[in-house]
Amino acid sequence: MELLIKNGYVVDPANGIDCEKLDIAVRGGKIVEEVSSSAKILDASNMLVMPGGVDIHSHIAGSKTNLARVLRPEDHFRDFERRTALTRSGVGHSVPSTYTTGYRYARMGYTTVIEPATPPLKARHTHDELNDTPIIDKACFPLFGNNWHVMEYLKNGDLELCAAYLSWMLRATKGYAIKIVNPGGVEAWHWGGNVVGLDSEVPHFGITPREIVRGLCKVNKMLKLPHAIHVHPNNLGKPGNYLTTIKTMECVKDLAEGASIHITHCQFTSFKGEDWSTLRSGAQEIARYVNRNDHVTIDMGQIIFTATTTMTGDGPFEYILHQISGRKWVNKDVEAETGAGVVPVVYKRRSFVNATQWAIGLELALLIEDPWKVYLTTDHPNGGPFTAYPRVVSWLMSKRARERTMSRMNQSAARKTILQSLEREYSFEEIAIVTRAGTAKALGLKAKGHLGVGADADISIYRINPKEIDPSRDYRAVRKALRRAAYTVKDGQIVVKDGEIKEVVQGRTFWIDSRVPKDLEEKIHRELSKSFREYYTVGMENYFIGEGELARSSPIYVGEAKV
Repeated sequence: MELLIKNGYVVDPANGIDCEKLDIAVRGGKIVEEVSSSAKILDASNMLVMPGGVDIHSHIAGSKTNLARVLRPEDHFRDFERRTALTRSGVGHSVPSTYTTGYRYARMGYTTVIEPATPPLKARHTHDELNDTPIIDKACFPLFGNNWHVMEYLKNGDLELCAAYLSWMLRATKGYAIKIVNPGGVEAWHWGGNVVGLDSEVPHFGITPREIVRGLCKVNKMLKLPHAIHVHPNNLGKPGNYLTTIKTMECVKDLAEGASIHITHCQFTSFKGEDWSTLRSGAQEIARYVNRNDHVTIDMGQIIFTATTTMTGDGPFEYILHQISGRKWVNKDVEAETGAGVVPVVYKRRSFVNATQWAIGLELALLIEDPWKVYLTTDHPNGGPFTAYPRVVSWLMSKRARERTMSRMNQSAARKTILQSLEREYSFEEIAIVTRAGTAKALGLKAKGHLGVGADADISIYRINPKEIDPSRDYRAVRKALRRAAYTVKDGQIVVKDGEIKEVVQGRTFWIDSRVPKDLEEKIHRELSKSFREYYTVGMENYFIGEGELARSSPIYVGEAKV
């Protein structure tokens, strides 16, 4: 199958292309130098052409997502998908059903999405839902920051066994990266508590969150994993937590070259103040640190003024949110591995706290000088549904759009933010970085996020001429265009035309095939066999997810670990 996309204005930052009129040739699901004269022609004249979107952090599948669907029947009535000859019906505003999720991402021109937090014991559930999510490629991040085995190995200083354990776990769960949520705090929550900082001692383990983060960063490097440790810091959602965030970034800085950290949904961990009445933005301090250091990246976690659902592996935070808001709450612990909570929330323009949060996310994106270090997310659905991405883009590209929203929000918060003084407006090239090229690079997905020869033929085309439009003035037109792609091409096939699904394909599931020396592998297998017999509700052989259980398996072999 051959396709030639002609005359579009191409934005491809990874290859140094900024709004150049170019043709793109596609054959066999890949971008190639040229195609034959019989190739199908897609005329993209006067349209914006970019790589398919790559979302680095979006809660779209797994046990906590399903808990949220059960907890919130009222969410199902807000948005629904009608069945067509090609698509299935579905529901959900902030926690859409699986098929609906795939359709909505594809309509916006997104082709790769990461589920960023799955309990290892529930990974089969996650993959079952990812299998049911059409069109998009995906991956999932197993949770390790409160895992008993991990904490025991790190406490004993046995990094080699910890690396062997994580290597086995990534293969067993078909996971992609090391996810850390409130390190040590969720374990403390099992006993009714929490940790209060990076140097608090985790109950019963004699280890600190700092040691967990540093140890897993070292293991990440030993295993040669393509993505940095993906960290949800301690004290999320608490006034004054920006200091914990900076300390968390700083705590791995002195490690060997190649050690890096990604701070996720950073808006929620960039708060200054002593309490909610004195809450203010810590975005300047966070941005200053990121600007001066190259071992850290972040994503925004931008909030949207809407009703949505918070869900996280940070069980104690969700309980606190439940107490503050009085809204319904569900909590779930998963053996000795992790925990989670779900609480509905409504972000209101007139709320001082919510308005401050809204400003913080945008301040982070506008104050961090290098767009390759900051990525667009809403921490779907925690900050708002992913379908709001076009709105976030309009805020980044237009000071007028920001001012319009600020004029209708809590004015006490508006006066205290520096957002109104920020003149910066993103270009289309910078938008392509924070939604495509940068996220793909951070994830180590070499065939994603660019349109060079050999890249996956994942392409988004929008009915907007970047040479003629002024996004600062015409931000509504930008928003409208990005909501419904003129065309979305997935693996060389046109799957969306003018916002309508035209073809339903099966996306890949990426996972890391990590290996350690044979003696270590045998040793960890003996230890785990004993552990499963004594402590787990399933046998070790039932825990492992076979490659055949993935609808379209795409392993990434990273070589033998350096131990």
